[in-house]
Amino acid sequence: MARPEAEAELEGEVFEHESFRGAELSGLRTTRCRFEACDFSNARLNGSEHVGSDFANSIFEHANLFGASFEQCRLLGSNFAGAVLTGWRIAGGDLSYALLRGHDLSGIDLQNVKAREIDLSESDLAGADLRGADLSRARLVNAVLRGADLCDANLDGVDLAAARIEGAKLDLAGAVQLARSLGVEVD
Repeated sequence: MARPEAEAELEGEVFEHESFRGAELSGLRTTRCRFEACDFSNARLNGSEHVGSDFANSIFEHANLFGASFEQCRLLGSNFAGAVLTGWRIAGGDLSYALLRGHDLSGIDLQNVKAREIDLSESDLAGADLRGADLSRARLVNAVLRGADLCDANLDGVDLAAARIEGAKLDLAGAVQLARSLGVEVD
């Protein structure tokens, strides 16, 4: 199978344990493709568009994802350490177990995204739309959630006291979770 390149359009292709380190994949478009445990370190994926594709357990360390779009994609367990995520767009899909520690994700829309046990520690999520997101057991140590909307988000097992949440919007369930994080007994 031919390796993808910039401006390529792929549909239904499967890549397992492939290395795309440093590859020029700007403008790549994938539909229902599977990239299982692939390495995209230092790759250029800026302006790429992905619909229903699976990037489970893949590495995007220091990759350029400027303006990349992932619609209903599975990014389960993927590592985004040092990646450029400016203008990154996620619509639905699964980011569970992903490593997004220390990123500027201010204003990002993660509405209704499944993100169980995601590591967002040290990340800036100011003004983020997290409504309806499944953030159960997410790690938010020193994450900035100023002005973020967490209404209807699943916050089970999340230590909200470890995050900076001033000005965040919480519904009743979120307020109860915050109280529990602070050691308050809630009946």
